Amino acid sequence: MTTTGMNMMSRIIFYEDRNFQGRSYEVMNDCPDMSSYLSRCHSCRVERGCFMVYDRTNYMGNQYFLRRGEYSDYMSMMGMSDCIRSCRMIPMYRGSYRMRIYERENFGGQMYELMDDCDNIMDRYRMSNCMSCNVMDGHWLMYEQPHYRGRMMYMRPGEYRSFMNMGFSGMRFMSMRRITDSCY
Repeated sequence: MTTTGMNMMSRIIFYEDRNFQGRSYEVMNDCPDMSSYLSRCHSCRVERGCFMVYDRTNYMGNQYFLRRGEYSDYMSMMGMSDCIRSCRMIPMYRGSYRMRIYERENFGGQMYELMDDCDNIMDRYRMSNCMSCNVMDGHWLMYEQPHYRGRMMYMRPGEYRSFMNMGFSGMRFMSMRRITDSCY
């Protein structure tokens, strides 16, 4: 099956209330603002694919990675302080993975190239901070703490010159994980 065919099958259903109650809204692509479809969203069911959900519109605020499964009360499960306001479908990718991480903004300071998961950049590279990156291949999750813990950020192919300018001031990324087909 082609990559496009797999992405066409991605589907998440959002519910206004916990335990899949209340009005629902089905999404098969990116949705920058769910407020015109649901007044609130407190549970969801990922039927196929993977999604990033955000607690603010336009893919802003805290981000959470959801794979196939049921999230009957994800606010308590994930520590969300607000409901889901937008979501982004993560396309399935089956190629090589490559990302360069930089110690400073605008690709300055130490640079290391990753092709696999890194559970702790301090242990592996003696790098205490990651302030910019260039994702050349694949889709990645970056975490603020070692061992894939804490707040996360979804990175798709592209240049990210300043995490601070993206609304992540004061947040350091200390571990990175590839979003592989095993997530689907």
